[in-house]
Amino acid sequence: MNRSPCKKGHWREAPRSLRDCCASGVRALWVIGLFLPVAACGSINGLLGHGAGEIAAPAPQAQVAPPGRGEQIGSGPARVALIVPLTQASGPSVVGTSLRNAAELAYLEAGGNDVTLLVKDDRSNPDGARAAAQAAISEGADLVIGPLFASSVREVGKVARAAGKPVIAFSTDTSTAGQDLFLLSFLIENYVDRIVDFAASKGKKSIAALIPENDYGRVAETEFQQAAARNNIRVMSMEHYQPRTMPEAVQKIAALHDQIDSLFIPDQADAMQAMSQALASAGINGKQVQILGTGLWNDARVLRLPALQGAWFAAPENGGFNAFAERYRAKYHSDPTRIATLAYDAVSLAAALAHTQGSQRYSQNVLTNPSGFNGADGVFRFRPDGTNERGLSVLQINNGAAAPISQAPHSFSATASAT
Repeated sequence: MNRSPCKKGHWREAPRSLRDCCASGVRALWVIGLFLPVAACGSINGLLGHGAGEIAAPAPQAQVAPPGRGEQIGSGPARVALIVPLTQASGPSVVGTSLRNAAELAYLEAGGNDVTLLVKDDRSNPDGARAAAQAAISEGADLVIGPLFASSVREVGKVARAAGKPVIAFSTDTSTAGQDLFLLSFLIENYVDRIVDFAASKGKKSIAALIPENDYGRVAETEFQQAAARNNIRVMSMEHYQPRTMPEAVQKIAALHDQIDSLFIPDQADAMQAMSQALASAGINGKQVQILGTGLWNDARVLRLPALQGAWFAAPENGGFNAFAERYRAKYHSDPTRIATLAYDAVSLAAALAHTQGSQRYSQNVLTNPSGFNGADGVFRFRPDGTNERGLSVLQINNGAAAPISQAPHSFSATASAT
């Protein structure tokens, strides 16, 4: 039975949904099937991101070290490197700063002092990432969190692997993943699997796809074909397009008429206004065919497009991020980037494991616990191959807004995750 120490000497079953640990409002990171108490109940906030209670933990000990060494937050026994792009060629990086702030917020909300964060700037390039990793390892890092870009992840992976240290990185390029190099990012494959599986569960049997000719489209296409085959959905046509050939590709799909009951379009928000216009011109709308997309559509620009009203897409539920963003704004007086929760969840996980798992805290067996973890964006688990699986919701676009029509799961089965 899962238990949670809400008061000293008083144990109860751990919650089986994203809710506060106890009445006083404390939130704590927990593994489904293995509770990880970050701190006793009180006014300390933790990983779940439910509500915006007062942060009672002491302020972090942050020092700016000599050049090349970076910033240090905290003084706990577990040393954790955070490698993020704090600067770029044009100056400071908004994304890197947001990731750094989210990591600090996680440290504050974890309570206690189990970790030391070694914050390193990779300068948004592979050489900087390699140097940052080498510095972090030389300073005794037990775990590396970050970096963001695929080319930088590969360099950090080489350094960390040679030192026998695990990495939790933020790239969406699954070719960077491997044993002891885990991706916490929002993977294209997860979005595709969720939306195609859901469409099949709703009786969709015949599908077409409009695939953009870019890296995102290529990854989505491969996963789409596998997901359709797994669900016995017939793929009637796959049309590839560039911006200038988009109308022609859409017209080819329109010529299928009633041969399809759904249409998959894995494109980014920036491209969807032109796509909406092309769909309307071709006479395709959500009343005739079920339009399907990915989490990139969770964007106000997409939600108001006429041709996409009624469309479905897979994405994390918004509640956890909204609560996190509220707390972030209260502390840093700015909005976090959408991926800031990656650093928040990674540092929260690192702190919780340091608090409970002793010398095995960042071992392969602990990090790949098949029951997974709860984060600001819902449940997730690392697969042994370094990729991840997330609990995603399915949302429907209506009247310029997105509402869930299939809730994200709050737990995984106890079986081992697939590789």
